[in-house]
Amino acid sequence: MVLSVIFLAILFIFFNAGLDFNYVIPQRLIRLATIILGGICIAFSSIIFQTLVSNRILTPSIMGYEAVYLLWQVMLLFIFGTYGLSWLGLNGNFFVSILLMLFYSWAIHRWLLTRHRHDVFQLLLFGLVLTMVISAVTQFIQLKISPGEFSIFQGLSYASFNRSQSETLIYAVIMVAIVLWILRKKRAVLDVMVLGREQAMSLGVDHHQYVKFFLAIIAILVAISTSLIGPTAFMGVFIANIAYALAGNHQHKFTLPIGCGVAIAIFLIAQILVEHVFNYKTTVSILVNLVCGIYFLVLTVRARGVS
Repeated sequence: MVLSVIFLAILFIFFNAGLDFNYVIPQRLIRLATIILGGICIAFSSIIFQTLVSNRILTPSIMGYEAVYLLWQVMLLFIFGTYGLSWLGLNGNFFVSILLMLFYSWAIHRWLLTRHRHDVFQLLLFGLVLTMVISAVTQFIQLKISPGEFSIFQGLSYASFNRSQSETLIYAVIMVAIVLWILRKKRAVLDVMVLGREQAMSLGVDHHQYVKFFLAIIAILVAISTSLIGPTAFMGVFIANIAYALAGNHQHKFTLPIGCGVAIAIFLIAQILVEHVFNYKTTVSILVNLVCGIYFLVLTVRARGVS
């Protein structure tokens, strides 16, 4: 896995670059850093979220985290116009998005997870409906903004590795490093929580408090990944389940690193295909969502058949 990711990274940086160290390669290095950070955030948030809800088809994107981010962006454009984005700046928008995700994670825990956790399909239904409602509000507001503002919003609503700036990447690296350090200390707790609520509580884990804690961590990771690369829809389902299959167990010391490798590899392959095969006639989000969306449908049908 590690060698494959390294090979893809080298191929991405140097293929058709002409050894241009003045512009092409530095720009690709920035995109590579964005891919790595985005892959880590998506893998960690998806696997941890599935641990909390004890289900392999639920991800933060299904529960509406990314829809909240898009609603915030369109509301900002609707109320303040392009001036709002320029006034906040990329870094200000980045931190405000994280705060909104933290509030949303608290709301999810307060009203959904505590009431419908034991009914997986009801939880999935509520999450999908909530996402659809937020998306419908977002689409309605889109009709009220100007064509120029709509063009800006469209650029924010698709996964892309070209919007990141060096300063934002530095902030993201610091935040991700802190989160990874915290999770390293709490990895054993996640291994206990994957056994289920009752078993975790019988082993002395304060399940209620740790659910709130990890939801806050997930909110930060989703905010970072969405701010850096945009929404990724069903990718978390694909990454998590491939990680489980490759690891052969649910121990987080194996699943989390493998999930990161899978996510980074998928992003690198998609970006290479977009640049050198499709010649920018398609986007990363289309390729990723096509593959991962089909996998999600297959997984949902199989899970329904087993139940």
